[in-house]
Amino acid sequence: MSEQLDGETAIITGSSQGIGKGIAERFAAEGANVVVNSRSQDRADEVAEAIADDGGTAIGVEADVTDEGAMEALVETTVERFGSVDVMVNNAGLTILGEAHEFDIEEWRKVVDVDLVGTFIGCQAAGRRMMEQEKGGAILNISSLMGSRGLQKRSPYCAAKAGVNNLTQTLAVEWAEHDIHVNALAPGFIWTEITEQTQGSAGYTDDDIRDRTPMNRFGSVEEMAECALFLVGRNNFVTGEVLHADGGWQAYGWGSGDQ
Repeated sequence: MSEQLDGETAIITGSSQGIGKGIAERFAAEGANVVVNSRSQDRADEVAEAIADDGGTAIGVEADVTDEGAMEALVETTVERFGSVDVMVNNAGLTILGEAHEFDIEEWRKVVDVDLVGTFIGCQAAGRRMMEQEKGGAILNISSLMGSRGLQKRSPYCAAKAGVNNLTQTLAVEWAEHDIHVNALAPGFIWTEITEQTQGSAGYTDDDIRDRTPMNRFGSVEEMAECALFLVGRNNFVTGEVLHADGGWQAYGWGSGDQ
C-alpha cells in the first residue's frame, strides 16, 4: 500500500523541534520529500539527516519566516531540489509572556510578526508557486487553542493566533478556485521540549492543565502530526477549517475544577 504523501514535497517551517519536527518526521514516513526549516542551518540539517537515516527524504534549509526574500528563496530551493511545492506547513511560532498593561510594544510586535505576518508570508510564497504549478496544493497553518480562548500573559500570542484562524478562512475562500486547500490546526496543551519552560512563567502547573482538560492529559506531538496528515489531504472536501485538537478543552462547559 502506498504512503499518503508518496511523491509529494512538503515544507514545514520551524521544524527543528516540537510539533514541527513531529510533522516533518511523519510526513517523511508517509512518503513526502520533506524540507526542514529553521533559523539555524545546523539545526535544520540535524533533523533532515535523522529523517534520511530513517529511510526518508529530507533537506534542511535556513530561513527566517518574517523575511519575504528568505521565504521566496526557501520555495525556490525546494523547487530546484524536488521539482514542486505540494504542501506548506506554517508552523514557526514565538511566545513571549507578560502582563498586557506592562508589555513592551516591540516585543508585542515581534510575536505578531512571527506568528501572524510570518504565516502570511509563508502562505503567499507557497500559494504563488502552487498557482503557477496549476495542480493544486495544501497549506496548513499551525494555530492554537489560544486563537479562540484567552490566557493570561499571552495577549500578543492569542491575538496573532486569532488572526491566523481568520487568515486561514480567507485564503481558503480566495484560493479554492486554484484547488489549494487551506486549513489550520489549533493544538491545545501539547507536551514538547519547551512546555516546562513556558508554563512555570505563566503561573500554571501540569495538574492545572490536566484538571481543565476532559481527557485529563497533555496531547502528544505524534497526535498533532496525525491531525496534520489529515488536514493536508486533498481528497476530503475540507478547506477553511480550524481543527481544535485540545482533548476537549473547548467543549468543557464547566471550565475548571474537578470533573
